[in-house]
Amino acid sequence: MNELEIELRYAIETHCHADHVTAAWLLRKQTGCKIAASAASEIQGLDLSLAHTDKVAFGQFSLEVFATPGHTDGCISLFLPDPSMVFTGDCLLIRGCGRADFQSGSAAQLYRSITEQLFSLPDQTTLCPGHDYDGRTASTIGEEKRLNPRIGGCANETDLVEFLEKMQLPHPKKIDIAVPANLKLGKPDDEPQAPEWAPVTTTYPGILEIPPQWVAANLNRVHVLDVRTQVETDEEPARVDSAQRIPLDELRERMDEIPRDKPVMNLCRSGRRSVMAFNILRNEGFTEVANVKGGLLAWYAEGLPII
Repeated sequence: MNELEIELRYAIETHCHADHVTAAWLLRKQTGCKIAASAASEIQGLDLSLAHTDKVAFGQFSLEVFATPGHTDGCISLFLPDPSMVFTGDCLLIRGCGRADFQSGSAAQLYRSITEQLFSLPDQTTLCPGHDYDGRTASTIGEEKRLNPRIGGCANETDLVEFLEKMQLPHPKKIDIAVPANLKLGKPDDEPQAPEWAPVTTTYPGILEIPPQWVAANLNRVHVLDVRTQVETDEEPARVDSAQRIPLDELRERMDEIPRDKPVMNLCRSGRRSVMAFNILRNEGFTEVANVKGGLLAWYAEGLPII
C-alpha cells in the first residue's frame, strides 16, 4: 500500500471463508483500514456490520450491499453502479456458483439470491467473482444468464438444487482451522509482535525496509552496510559515517566480515541493488537485516549527514 501510495479504507469480507484464513486482521493492523462484513456472517470484531441495501462510500464512489445468501447464510455481493460492476464473492462464479453444503448453506436460497438479486442487474454489468480456478478474472451478468451451466439459460430452482446435491464434494481441507479463525477476522491466538530491533515495514515482495531518517538517528545501534561497487564510489565518494563498504559482487565471499551483534542496514545508491544484499544476508542466516529505503538518494534528499 505504501509503495503505491494507496490508502486502504476497508477490507470487506463477502462471507466467512472455509478454505483459507483471511488477512483482514493483519490488513487492519498494518494499514488502519476498517473491516466490514454482513452481520449475518457472525464474524466478531467488525468495524462495520453490513445489511442489504447498505452503502459503503469511498472517494466519489460507493458500493451497494446485496444480501446474497446460499453459499453461506452470511454471503453478500457488492455493486458499483458506475461503471457497472458487481463483486460476487463465492455466490455467483464464472460459469459456476458456490457450493451450499456447509455453514448453513442452501441451494434453494442460492438460486433465489442469484436470480432475484444478481440477474436483476443490467446484462453489461461486469461480474468479478471471489475466485476462479481457471484463471479467469471477469465475466458479465449477461454472459452468466445465458451460458452458466448451473443456473443460466432455462435452468430452474430444481435444476440447481439437484446439481449441487449430486456434486458430493469433499469439505475444504482447512475448514476446521479456517472457519474458527475467520470468525475472529483471522487474528491468531498468539499475536505476532513487531520487531523490536527497528521499525521496519514489509514490501510486497517481502523485503524489510527502513526509512533513512531512522537509520541516521540510530547509527550507534545499527551496522550500515554500503554495497556500492568501486566504480560507484569512485564517481560518488560520499558515504554514511561508520558504514562498512563491501561491494555487492563480493558480499558472499566476505560474509564473515559482517558483525552479527547489531541489525544490518543495507545501503546502495538508489535502494534497488541493496535489496539483493538483503536477500543474500537473509539466506545466510541474518535475521535482523533491512534495506534502507531509497538508498543514498533518499539520504541526500532528507539532508542527512554524510562524509
